[in-house]
Amino acid sequence: MGKHLTKRADDYSKWYNELVVKADLAENSAVRGCMVIKPYGFAIWEKMQAELDRMFKETGHQNAYFPLFVPKSLFEAEEKNAEGFAKECAVVTHYRLQNDPDNIGKLRVDPEAKLEEELVVRPTSEAIIWNTYKGWIQSYRDLPLLINQWANVVRWEMRTRLFLRTAEFLWQEGHTAHATKNEAITEAKQMQDVYAEFAETFMAMPVVKGVKSDSERFAGAEDTYTIEALMQDGKALQAGTSHFLGQNFAQAFDVKYTSKEGKQEYVWATSWGVSTRLIGGLIMTHSDDNGLVLPPKLAPIQVVIVPIYKNDEQLEAISEKVNEIVQDLRRKQISVKFDNRDTFRPGAKFAEYELKGVPVRIAIGNRDLENKTLEIARRDTFKKQTVAQEDAVEFIEHLLEEIQDNLFTKAKDFRTEYTTVVNDFKEFKKAIKKGGFVSAHWDGTEETEDRIKEYTKATIRCIPNDALEEAGECVLTGKPSSKRVLFAKAY
Repeated sequence: MGKHLTKRADDYSKWYNELVVKADLAENSAVRGCMVIKPYGFAIWEKMQAELDRMFKETGHQNAYFPLFVPKSLFEAEEKNAEGFAKECAVVTHYRLQNDPDNIGKLRVDPEAKLEEELVVRPTSEAIIWNTYKGWIQSYRDLPLLINQWANVVRWEMRTRLFLRTAEFLWQEGHTAHATKNEAITEAKQMQDVYAEFAETFMAMPVVKGVKSDSERFAGAEDTYTIEALMQDGKALQAGTSHFLGQNFAQAFDVKYTSKEGKQEYVWATSWGVSTRLIGGLIMTHSDDNGLVLPPKLAPIQVVIVPIYKNDEQLEAISEKVNEIVQDLRRKQISVKFDNRDTFRPGAKFAEYELKGVPVRIAIGNRDLENKTLEIARRDTFKKQTVAQEDAVEFIEHLLEEIQDNLFTKAKDFRTEYTTVVNDFKEFKKAIKKGGFVSAHWDGTEETEDRIKEYTKATIRCIPNDALEEAGECVLTGKPSSKRVLFAKAY
């Protein structure tokens, strides 16, 4: 199956699109720009959700749910936010259909069913949530308010790509309210750390933590904290963002609290989110020309067992041993599938699970029963080993950890190789052409940022949190700069 994939070196974009479909992750739907996430793809999202949800709750957050529709008057209350998303909004204007008298069997919008006020299908939920918070927050005793919701949002996109950019996508969005500016900034930075830990520990995807430039920050935010990852084609992917919103939304929606001193104060706000775009990042960080490569911690199936037999008697004997192994693995919380389908030959099964990125494959035949051994193959390196059956569970447990670590190390080494430090614009253009992150001085102006983007299509991905203070000159203008920032072409 993987042999029919376009090679990454030939056409990376085509390789990605083919892989998403052939690995049974998602497909385009009848709704233009929207996708159907298939069970295997959704199983990856469920594992992501489970780990993130646990991490959110461990940091004191609770889940809630808010309406899909936002009255236009609420949406436009925070002007910068409304302006930033205006061109991406889907809008509901009517609430009913009727039979079309001019086309029998067809329907039309009922002209008498026009809404008094248009409803925006949420591109993000700050407006409806902050309107709600006005009723929830009266006193300092109500703070901090730490809420997250798992939801879908709509951002009308004309050029789409499965998982990376679709008109509708799934995500989580945290929205918190605080008594002080410092508390809100601490919250925003904490969630950036949570996202970075998730990306590196579970996705095996190294990220750079940093702050967005003014032109790249979230509409309505005072600061946007980001995690940026590097894909195998040398393009960057914004993998998660956390925003310090200041008091902008509190003022727009008049959300105040009575302080301990009895004064009326506006609260301080944050919002933060990651989406199903992470699945795209997972694919592009690790996968190869043979198909998906999944880190064990997020693989829906961590171990697949394929029996090799000539008759029903052999299958019965193999199945008896396999069932013991399956139970032992499950007791270790390892997800395992025994593929005993008789409609596919072992070779076809091997190809299927290679394409789907299952981290570990076990083959067991009649000779293995006699020798009390198993053949164990790992997806990341294709290395095979013969292991005694009595040692198999412990061996697999350690092997899964080894694969997880190897994928992270490989991705980190790639990022190191494709991070280039430059000091003038000639070097800059050469490095951007090569691909990857380019570390360069910038004079801090939006005008220079726009000119660099115009010349090279590269944007400032972030000002790294760990950027060293160093005197330098902007690569384009030669004006003074105090630290380097990261540029890259990006998704």
